[in-house]
Amino acid sequence: MRILAAMSGGVDSAVAAARAVEAGHDVVGVHLALSRAGGTLRTGSRGCCTIEDAMDARRAADRLGIPFYVWDFSERFRDDVIDDFVAEYRAGRTPNPCMRCNEKIKFAALLERAIELGFDAVCTGHYATLVDGPDGRELHRASDAAKDQSYVLGVLNAEQLAHTYFPLGSTPSKAVVRAEAEARGLTVAHKPDSHDICFIPDGDTRGWLAERVGAERGEIVDRTGAVIGSHEGAHAFTVGQRRGLQLGVPASDGKPRFVLEVRPVSNTVVVGPKEALATAEIAGERYSWAGRAPESAEFACDVQIRAHADPVPARATLADGLLTVVPATPFDGVAPGQTAVLYDGTRVVGQFTIDRTVSAVPVGASSLPPASEAAPRLAG
Repeated sequence: MRILAAMSGGVDSAVAAARAVEAGHDVVGVHLALSRAGGTLRTGSRGCCTIEDAMDARRAADRLGIPFYVWDFSERFRDDVIDDFVAEYRAGRTPNPCMRCNEKIKFAALLERAIELGFDAVCTGHYATLVDGPDGRELHRASDAAKDQSYVLGVLNAEQLAHTYFPLGSTPSKAVVRAEAEARGLTVAHKPDSHDICFIPDGDTRGWLAERVGAERGEIVDRTGAVIGSHEGAHAFTVGQRRGLQLGVPASDGKPRFVLEVRPVSNTVVVGPKEALATAEIAGERYSWAGRAPESAEFACDVQIRAHADPVPARATLADGLLTVVPATPFDGVAPGQTAVLYDGTRVVGQFTIDRTVSAVPVGASSLPPASEAAPRLAG
């Protein structure tokens, strides 16, 4: 195949490209320039797509003996990822920019251009497995559960999966990848993994958002609506947050309180006991299927609400354009804007952006209802 290898400058994408070459494919390397800030530099494991990353990717391509290019996707990245991130926070939601980048940049903009140029597939260093099933290509978890990235790839559709290539999916561990990179003479063999949000390399998300969303003083209330504190900007709070609340009225039971909800229209933050973070139902209108769609409008599945969360058995229902999921046991601290990825065993079924959540603890209740009542739709 003619393969376009997306080379981030890290060890995973370099080894993925090397394996594609070794498999006999016609490989061309490309690095995506996602920022127009020419002085952007990497600090340890913070940030990505920097000058150093581009140079590391070029050195890896030279070592592999493949053509290499840098493509400027900064405008598309700004529009589809950064602006979306700001808009979601302004709306009181908690977005996942890595999901949007995979959806809009790596497997939309990049793949579209690759196909236009005659490539058969885009190769990346993601840890996930592709299986050609009876109904088309399927996306499955990676062999190494600790590195599995199928969650952030849940946004891919059938057409995109047909043109992707994940050489690292069956690799037993990251240590194997680093050892292979060292054996191949790749200088990125021991380069630290990137983490945090790539376009906020200093890690100060609150300060970064304050410059773009603005800070406006508002009220912090409990679940009954009683005012118990104030804040300098609702965008700085996320569901499940405990620290930095600065509440003026202590809880009657003396226990700490957590952010339960962010209401952007009224610029209000709602707090309550930890038990109230338990979520009995989630729903969303923005959904997609990773390959074939479910045969029934109601089906059993496992649901994962964060990249490294444990999957939870649940029942999903699609009706009137709304995908609703009720877990067998309540989720913990779910925020609108997060992505829920649905699995059938190791296979990714699809995903949706969470628009609505329902607490498992009614206002006025002091604890969770019995397990048999926590998710009534699962009965029978």
